[in-house]
Amino acid sequence: MTNIDQLSIDTIRVLAADMVQAANSGHPGAPMGCAPMAHVLFTQFINANPKNSEWFNSDRFVLSNGHACALQYVLLHLLGYKVSMDDLKNFRQLNSVTPGHPEKTHTDGIEVTTGPLGQGIANAVGMAVAERHLAATFNQPEFPIIDNTVFAIVGDGCLQEGVASEASSLAGHLELGNLVVLYDSNGIQIDGSTNLGFTEDVLKRYESYGWHTLEVADGDNDLVGLTRAIETAKAVKNKPSIIKITTTIGYGAAKAGSAGVHGAPLGADSLAAVKKLFGFNADQKFVVPEDVYKYYGERAAQGAQTEKVWNELLAKYAQVHPKLHAELSRRLEGRLPEGWEDVLPRYSPSDKALATRKLSETALSALAAKIPELMGGSADLTGSNLTRWKDAVDFQPESTELGNYAGRYLRFGVREHGMAAIGNGMAAYGGVIPFTSTFLNFISYAAGASRLSALSKLRVLYIMTHDSIGLGEDGPTHQPIETMAMLRATPNYLNFRPADGNEVSAAYISALQHSDRPSVLSLTRQNLPQLEGSSIEQALKGGYSLHTYGSGSKLDLLIAGTGSETSIAVDAAKLLAEQGLTVKVVSMPCLELFSAQSDEYRHSVLTPGVPSISVEALSTFGWHKYVHCPIGIDTFGASGPYLELYELFGLTPEAIAKKALKIVDYYKSTPVPTLALEF
Repeated sequence: MTNIDQLSIDTIRVLAADMVQAANSGHPGAPMGCAPMAHVLFTQFINANPKNSEWFNSDRFVLSNGHACALQYVLLHLLGYKVSMDDLKNFRQLNSVTPGHPEKTHTDGIEVTTGPLGQGIANAVGMAVAERHLAATFNQPEFPIIDNTVFAIVGDGCLQEGVASEASSLAGHLELGNLVVLYDSNGIQIDGSTNLGFTEDVLKRYESYGWHTLEVADGDNDLVGLTRAIETAKAVKNKPSIIKITTTIGYGAAKAGSAGVHGAPLGADSLAAVKKLFGFNADQKFVVPEDVYKYYGERAAQGAQTEKVWNELLAKYAQVHPKLHAELSRRLEGRLPEGWEDVLPRYSPSDKALATRKLSETALSALAAKIPELMGGSADLTGSNLTRWKDAVDFQPESTELGNYAGRYLRFGVREHGMAAIGNGMAAYGGVIPFTSTFLNFISYAAGASRLSALSKLRVLYIMTHDSIGLGEDGPTHQPIETMAMLRATPNYLNFRPADGNEVSAAYISALQHSDRPSVLSLTRQNLPQLEGSSIEQALKGGYSLHTYGSGSKLDLLIAGTGSETSIAVDAAKLLAEQGLTVKVVSMPCLELFSAQSDEYRHSVLTPGVPSISVEALSTFGWHKYVHCPIGIDTFGASGPYLELYELFGLTPEAIAKKALKIVDYYKSTPVPTLALEF
């Protein structure tokens, strides 16, 4: 270890401890313990240009144990990213670029939002998938345009989470040799020693996954061992690598090696002692020696030069392979192909009744042919989700003889949580638009990752089928009730329950147009008719007046339907019209889009002063904002043929019409309230 290496490592340790002490909040232990491995990684291996964090072929770094973010912020500052010393001093403060856990949308140089343990390593797998696919798609002899490595630091807690196991298992199968994971094995978690509940042999477990495994016994001091291990890992091209690095949490602090240094400031006396131990002035705060700035500045300059060389290679690539270059440039600029919306089908009432999952298959097949960056798959439900187009090639290592890395269809296996987190990593990497698929009820398995899709503003398409009691005999274990309410309550989500083919096409258009939001497409197993009055353009508003039944000059009732219940609402309106009522049916495929429309438009659809009901074979939670009386299911479902279930739960046209008459009668003698629609 050279003097500058030691000085740099100690600077990182002290600066991270200063940040936590100043905030009176945070996690000093992991940054102090991980400082040596992070220093080696960033000064010797990671190719990146701090002056251009958007350089596409830079190596990617994920801090999976996001509570250690003081470490990452210090490194970003030393390298010259847009993280100033004042930003470090404002650690964990409101509106700072150094929040309590790394957030992709907040801080220059942060690749993914981490904090919930295990998500980061799964994101790293997704990044590695995207890199391998783009390399296979665009690289040509003498033109390795895409050839970066994905690095991650993970902790014991990350590897205890199921999402990490799911993603790591798939990464081993996929032979992702571009992924290198540094495992900070400090033997401590919040409750105390990991011996309390985590005694497995992690490396044997990862070896069984198909990973290349290495170990560094002295992660506190052995920089040569760290360097050799990372070099060896990078040289292995047919397996992802994990390096177990034994460290001391809170190295140098009074409570080093204990849970006491995990999630609380060191305290003034202990911090002063740490500074003295490492040769710093105990009375000074937030100090970086000029030699450390110089050393990291030299590494940053190397990164800028590496990008310059890459840009020169890219310019030659453009001359030799102009079509590939144009396609790569389009993707990196975030532009969708010209006329992509035009490939989506339009439907009329005379067209055949079909399940919206089948209509989705048609739409997705058309889009896959037009948008080559569209890439994804299913959690072992391909034949049910209908997400694989006819000429799709599986994303598989060629050694399996099942596909190749240029393939765009992913076999995620029964790994819903890992699938969603991998999708996030793919979206964060760029150049691809990921979709994932399972039954709607099982997005609950993936909620930890799907929530981060929204928080991180990532365009991930969740194609969810079997969206209600309409799936029938599989029963309440598979029938979502509360699921859509949970999704609708999640900020920055678009949740679609399309009622027919036009609304399916609109859902895909909206999902692809919103590059900063994830979308759920909730699709039926049962057939639905193509509706009179539906259109793609109308559905893009999230809610619209579908049709009015009856001949009166004044509306007696408004029925809002969504998804498979919209056609039921239509039939109920027809029954009511036969009894002399005038009823408007409103289709509400996406409440979020509807809520974003102008006050005037929303008033025109949900007519004030008219009694209103909604019909949805899910929880009624959330519908009181839009209608006076929501009709739905606020119990669990049941097992049986789906038509019998609709009758059991009162979701037939006859049952709805009967309830509607009572509501109309009630409001004949009671003023119709104006709903709080945030007008």
